[in-house]
Amino acid sequence: MKILTSVALVAMLGSLGSCTINPHSMDMTQAVQSARTRSDHENLAKHYEDAAKEMQVKAEEHKKLLARYEGNARFYTGFARTFTNEHETLVAIYERAVAPNMRMAEAHRQMAAEAK
Repeated sequence: MKILTSVALVAMLGSLGSCTINPHSMDMTQAVQSARTRSDHENLAKHYEDAAKEMQVKAEEHKKLLARYEGNARFYTGFARTFTNEHETLVAIYERAVAPNMRMAEAHRQMAAEAK
């Protein structure tokens, strides 16, 4: 049982390490401040759309892990509630990140349409 608990703990730590929100691939402060052209705003819109899609994928991944932990809670003795709570929290965080990213993408799409 100790081995199973240790394996579960290592698996959880590995999955948590892989679920951090990726830092922006560009200097967002600079990109936003210098955006003037249609192309600049289209690139920012794509960036925000990609971020929203990534957040949705991450939320779905954690929903699957959550279901797995809930379905096998008896194997995780003292850690079942911890695993469940952590994945519920991550699902909520990622799902909340989708809408603001999509709103930013839409705003930049509108700016791109208005740009020369």
